[in-house]
Parts: sequence; C-alpha cells; structure tokens
Amino acid sequence: MYGLLKSALFGLPPETTHEITTSALRVAQRVGAHRAYAKQFTVTDPRLSVDAFGQTFPNPVGMAAGFDKNAEIPRALAGLGFGHIEVGAVTAERQPGNDRPRLFRLPDDNALVNRMGFNNEGADTVGARLDAEPLPDVPVGVNIGKSKTTPLADAPDDYTYTFSRVGDAVDYVVVNVSSPNTPGLRELQGRDQLAAILEALQDAGASPLLVKLSPDLHQDAVADAVELANDLDLDGIVATNTTTERPESLSHPHAGEQGGLSGAPIRERATEQVQFVAERTDQPVVGVGGVATAEDAYEKIRAGASVVQLYTALVYEGPWVAKRINEGLVSLLERDGFDSVEDAVGADL
Repeated sequence: MYGLLKSALFGLPPETTHEITTSALRVAQRVGAHRAYAKQFTVTDPRLSVDAFGQTFPNPVGMAAGFDKNAEIPRALAGLGFGHIEVGAVTAERQPGNDRPRLFRLPDDNALVNRMGFNNEGADTVGARLDAEPLPDVPVGVNIGKSKTTPLADAPDDYTYTFSRVGDAVDYVVVNVSSPNTPGLRELQGRDQLAAILEALQDAGASPLLVKLSPDLHQDAVADAVELANDLDLDGIVATNTTTERPESLSHPHAGEQGGLSGAPIRERATEQVQFVAERTDQPVVGVGGVATAEDAYEKIRAGASVVQLYTALVYEGPWVAKRINEGLVSLLERDGFDSVEDAVGADL
C-alpha cells in the first residue's frame, strides 16, 4: 500500500512531500486519530524497554531531529510506534533557512541530501507550543542549534536563550554543533568553544544534556569531544549527524548537491563512530545514521548505542518502519539469547 502512495509522493519535490505528510499528521493529531493508529504501529514488549539518561524508553527506536522542526506533531509521530521523539533543531531566532530546493532524494541509494539551514519558527514560538500542547507518553527531546546571524563568540548566550524558552517542557536537550548547513557551526566542536556552550547550558539548568557530533570529525577530535563530555559529566552523546563526504558508490546526480548526506550510505560509518564513542565513555550513546532495518538498529546497539534514531528510513520505508524494526529486534534478541535490548547494548565492544 505504501508503495503506491510512495510513487505519488515521490513525483513531488521532497520538501513538498514533507509538508503534505506533516500536514496529514497534524490533522491526525488534532482529531485524535493518532491514538487509533498507534494500536497498529506500536510494539509492546518489555524486552524492548531501555533506561538511559534518566528516561525510560518503551522501545529503542526514535524519530531523529529534523522531521518535526517546530514541535508540531510529536504525538502523531509517537503514534507511529517510535519510542522517543526529538524535535528541532530550534534556534533562538526565527529562521527561513536556505533557499529552495534544499532537500534532495537519492532513491537508488536510499539516501537524502539536505541543506535546510535550521529553518524553524524560533525558540519563542516553539517554546510556547511545547508549553501549551500535551506531549506523548514517550520521551521527547529538543535539538538546539545556533542562530545563523549570531557570531561564534556569542554562541553560549544564543544556545542558553533557546534552552530557556524550550527546555522546561521536554525530557532532554541535545546541543547541535555538527550540522553542515550553518556557516561556521562545526567550528564549535573544538574543545574550548564546545566547553563554553555546554558549561553555560549546565549553569542554566539544562539536564539531561547531550551533544551531537559530526561523522566528519577526525578521530582525535571525536576523542577530545568525548573526553570533554566525560569531564563535564554530560548525560549522553549522539553519534552522528549527516556527512558532507560522498562515498564513491553514490549513483544519483543529486549526490553532488551541497549539504548533509543521510541514510543507507552512512550506516557503516555512523556505526563505527558509535563504537568509537562508546569505548570511551560510560554515558549512554544515541546511534543515528542509516538505521532502516532491525539489523541496522541491532548493529548500532551491539556497538554501544542505548537507543537509535532514524529519519531517512521513514521516507523510504513508510510509516511501518518503527514497528518492523521493533518486531525484528525482538527476534534478534531471542536468536542471540539476550533477555532485553539493554543486555545487548555494547555486546561487540
């Protein structure tokens, strides 16, 4: 059934398709239909439950930041069977983002390229929505980024302002210093710059607090960032964001578009970084990048991820993707003799 719908949706520009999809989910949430379809999409099994950074996740499969930038449809997304929802990225200032087109499908590669540029309604508007709207019964996090016009030197104040508007309503906060689509943002992954931002947020009361790293960082820089996270006693690390690099295997002309690549082509690289990070910290790791099947999720869990996230797979696999992954995870746990997902975390370390 999704195959027919997918053919129609893929005949439209990717961002138009996203807007149609989010509009439909917004209507479903408004009329309460998400509660009905949740029965079809949600896998309820205690073996899937995970405790991490002070939260209990009913299953380890989450919706990554970027899909619901303005926190408009967290309940509708939770109804699709996801064990947590991360909204954003949200910035202090309202931003239109980069010029369109800025989202591209690579269908033969099960991948996307985006250069959205942190388009969002701004911390004041998103924060008011989070305060006013009920949230789902799964953990909800918020991803926060730097406003495009804010100088790098003022980044700590910029991030702190955003947290002050959106942080109280959610269950955790992720500091995004790794998007490739805001000029200079990745420079904030340096130890001194990152420490200033994280310490300012801790002083402001941000907790649980996580940081999201780029897959394009040199291993020495990743190790340094993890050491900083340990020194500051952060609550977790998200690995990884999209990549600006392009594997030679990519076949679609849009592979040459500027922006961050996500989906199947970065799966292996993202898993390697999950393991690299997990080997250097006792804090929970959130595994992101190329998760589309139960095997993909299980690979990252065994590499050290407590929970995983996806976005691109929802585009290519449809609304049943979380259900299929969770059902498959139960089978994989049974095959390998694990009593729970938590028992499998880091099995390959």
